[in-house]
Amino acid sequence: MTEHPSYLTATANAYDAVAALYADLFQGALNDQPLDRAALDVFAEVVRTAGGGPVAELGCGPGYVTAYLRKLGLDIFGLDLSPVMIDLAREAYPDLRFEVGSMDALDLADGGLRGIVSWYSVIHTPPQDLPTYFREFRRVLAPGGHLLLGFFESEGEPVTPFDHKVTLAYRWPIDELAALARAADFVEVGRVLREPHAGERFRQGRLLMRRQ
Repeated sequence: MTEHPSYLTATANAYDAVAALYADLFQGALNDQPLDRAALDVFAEVVRTAGGGPVAELGCGPGYVTAYLRKLGLDIFGLDLSPVMIDLAREAYPDLRFEVGSMDALDLADGGLRGIVSWYSVIHTPPQDLPTYFREFRRVLAPGGHLLLGFFESEGEPVTPFDHKVTLAYRWPIDELAALARAADFVEVGRVLREPHAGERFRQGRLLMRRQ
């Protein structure tokens, strides 16, 4: 069996420990976030317009984004490193597929997906390891498949670690994150930056990319 890097084990354990609280906190999280819904809506539209097909939310947590995208007509499943999160997602959305797995080594066929959503799921990845994730995303996406990233933006600073409430995380300059994706053979389709709402500390970024 392949052993996870220590930060993956630490991340899984941290989310296991707070999974129920996290699920309660983020229930209905998209209801008052029109720009976030718009980013997800555009992702769903471009996947459908390109002919549809399997989509994965990688780092799905309790599954609310997966469920939202299913309502938009996508053939989607969720994957997360935290077994407790996956149990909660399956309980909340029994008609959807959720699996335990790691984004750096996906048990998926080459080119088998038409879309990937990574909604605040690469934020815990050490910056030097993130290119590995983008290469894995490229591997499992079909040519022309789309990738949507949601993340904390660094607001003019370089990549910045911060004290995320669950475990160590990183804020990224949007241009630098887009450049890493381009180096893995993605092209940028569009981007959104929004200022923090009440209860949020940082600017939020969204990048929509397409595999060449």
